[in-house]
Amino acid sequence: MFFRLVRESFVRNPRRKALTAAALVLGMAVATATLSIALEVGDRMAREFRSLGANLIVTPLSDTLPLEIGGVDYRPVDEGAYLQEADLGKLKTIFWRHNILGFTPFLDVPANSPSLARAGSLASTNVTVIGAWYEHSVPVPDGTTFVTGLKSTHPSWQIHGGWFQDDAEEAVVGASLAAKNPDAFAVGKTVSIGKNGASNNFVPLLITGTVSTGGDEDNAILVPLSVAQKISNHPGEFRQLFISAITKPADALADRDPKSLTPAEYDRWFCSPYISSISYQIEQVLPGTDVRAIRRVADSEGKILSHVSALLWIVTLAALIAAALAIAATSAAAVLERRAEIGVMKAIGATNTSVTSLFLAEHLTLALIGGALGFAVGAGLAGVLGESVFGTPASPRLVLLPIILAIAALVALIGGLIPLRRAARFDPAPILRGQ
Repeated sequence: MFFRLVRESFVRNPRRKALTAAALVLGMAVATATLSIALEVGDRMAREFRSLGANLIVTPLSDTLPLEIGGVDYRPVDEGAYLQEADLGKLKTIFWRHNILGFTPFLDVPANSPSLARAGSLASTNVTVIGAWYEHSVPVPDGTTFVTGLKSTHPSWQIHGGWFQDDAEEAVVGASLAAKNPDAFAVGKTVSIGKNGASNNFVPLLITGTVSTGGDEDNAILVPLSVAQKISNHPGEFRQLFISAITKPADALADRDPKSLTPAEYDRWFCSPYISSISYQIEQVLPGTDVRAIRRVADSEGKILSHVSALLWIVTLAALIAAALAIAATSAAAVLERRAEIGVMKAIGATNTSVTSLFLAEHLTLALIGGALGFAVGAGLAGVLGESVFGTPASPRLVLLPIILAIAALVALIGGLIPLRRAARFDPAPILRGQ
């Protein structure tokens, strides 16, 4: 009898039920779309932010005379300790190895060039040579290889011409330096470079292009790391390492000292891609290093990600509140229309629980229907929003379906709570008398 009453309610009042279902479909569609994007926005935006450049810098722990400007640690280029190139494959063995998108070692060498002396247009023949990788294959201890370099960590650098080959004696000249001496640094020319104070280690380098970075590199010559190691007589070594890693915004746990954490807190901190936990893991596989966040990049990322996530949750909450209010309005109207039915039910012995259960069953049925349809509509909406914002559609997540159904049921129950309480208080006698 109970299920018959529920079925008859849908047959006799299809318009009210359709309005309630429509409110649930719209609310759950918005919730599905925003939750789908919220689950992906962190990783997607973090990957987009990697176009800003690396967010971690690694230097020797024993290096001297630290100088920090704008969150970046600049150490003397020709003194102090060096790091081993052979250890870099270990970076892809840490817990968050898949979050490391790339890394590039740098070796700065004070040098001079006889070619500039012959050109005679510069007051000094001294130049800074910066050795790095552009697209280099790094062997990983598990037997695989990882391709990385400036292409991964500094994608915003603008190249005119072409980049050097990592295994060739080639060079890319900074835009400002090339502008000071266009004849000596024209693309296709060969320039000889040697370390200051040495007279027998000049290396002829073919210029393949000019690069604009907006930094000190604009007044330097960029060469393959192997060439800089040869000029400086430091084979297999480098001075700085820039790492591009996907991280999550810092919170109260991220900023705490890992030594002060309880075992449970430490496990949660270690297994979260905070920039602090990734730095800690890098220091474990590269002993004797100092890993620091490039704050001007990391802080900007964290603030933007936090604001975007907060905006998505606010939109989701607003959609759910709007759906609940719409359900409350339609439920109140339905209860008033069915006063006579409720009065008859109570007159023949129905309890308040029975009446409430009838309306709850109707609301839960509508919640299942509206939630399922809303999930389907929201999955399509998430794809459209993902395509317009990130260039690729957000993938459907079936794991959200039971969550959306549960939210739909909760919204339906909350929306119908006040009308149901009113229906439970109806006195059958005045209703049957037509009052």
